[in-house]
Amino acid sequence: MSRLVTLVAISACYFIFAILLNSVGTVILQSINSFGISKVQASTLEGFKDLPIAIVSFLVAAYIPRIGYKIALLTGLLAVTAASLAAPVFGNFIVIKLLFACIGASFALVKVSVYSIIGQISDSEKSHSSTLNTVEGIFMVGSLIGYWLFSYFIDTNNLQSLAWLNVYYVLAALLIFTSVLVAFSPIKAPVSSEKNVNFADAFISMLKMSYQPLVLIFIISIFLYVLIEQGISTWLPTFNREILQLPVDISVQMTSIFAASLAAGRLLAGQILKHVNWYRFLQVCIIGMAALIIGILPLTQSIEARDISSLSDLPLAAYLLPLIGLLMAPIYPVLNSIMLSSLETEKHAPMTGLIVVFSALGGTTGSIITGTVFEFFDGQTAFYLSLIPMLGVFIALRGFRTATARVSQ
Repeated sequence: MSRLVTLVAISACYFIFAILLNSVGTVILQSINSFGISKVQASTLEGFKDLPIAIVSFLVAAYIPRIGYKIALLTGLLAVTAASLAAPVFGNFIVIKLLFACIGASFALVKVSVYSIIGQISDSEKSHSSTLNTVEGIFMVGSLIGYWLFSYFIDTNNLQSLAWLNVYYVLAALLIFTSVLVAFSPIKAPVSSEKNVNFADAFISMLKMSYQPLVLIFIISIFLYVLIEQGISTWLPTFNREILQLPVDISVQMTSIFAASLAAGRLLAGQILKHVNWYRFLQVCIIGMAALIIGILPLTQSIEARDISSLSDLPLAAYLLPLIGLLMAPIYPVLNSIMLSSLETEKHAPMTGLIVVFSALGGTTGSIITGTVFEFFDGQTAFYLSLIPMLGVFIALRGFRTATARVSQ
């Protein structure tokens, strides 16, 4: 029972942060409309989210076991609660930047804690992989719900309206509820050996991990993967609006198909991987992603604006392009699970710190590159560029498989 309650608490944390983190694409679109900023300016919002994730993870990930996972979770939740309440009160782009900086810094605490707790409550590699895929699947469910939640507050009759900021009052209430769940959950304290490590030694130990061949190949893989995912997910609402000529609210709602595809893909992968080799499975996923990009983007050329009165009025590409999430979904949790399962439990926190750092850097890089190309060329060119990091992940996977095989020998 204590394992179940703990799992519910950490899943709730992931759920609410999924809404907050993955709203960046919607907030970029609304910031362009409401604050009159350029796409290049708007793309910096991803940096305000991801760089604090990287910085906080880099500095404190190895130290979190010493302060305790529950304290780290509550600190992150309560900090974002305060920032969410401030956003609609002040209502300008500077405050939105600060909000996402707070979300990023807090998520670093949450992700390191959640991944470490999963290591505590898992008693085998299969159990770890299953639990991690479940939690990551719940993360994508939160992302899916977030798109519809934000679209509900968008005033389609006045694109400059700031009414969409009222969504943060709802999110603040959810954050408070999640904080209560965490406060009363039986989350275990880190083992004593972790508490006795001082900050400098823990930090140096984390840095040393990155020099290992297995870890180096791994962080390259996740950097490139997140670059692809964030480049597409962050700019898909704007792509729907400007390339597919959809109304703003429907542009956001249709992006939820991408989140639903990610959620379904991660939950299905947990079952499929019980029967197939992870390496071959991920190879097929990457080849399928590239095929979808090459096959679907030509359908998005020269689409004219039209009245949307039913789902049948939407262009076919609006349904097909987000389905790339089905194939993209398993890559990140599978790589993370294999990496973490190859380490002792006490190394999960510093390893998760490295995961979060390079995921954040990949997300920022992907969003800025995609936004810049979108601004100066077009949306199709921006999405075609994702084929390059896809090739990089495909190549890195082979090295990762070889390195993990050596470790297991």
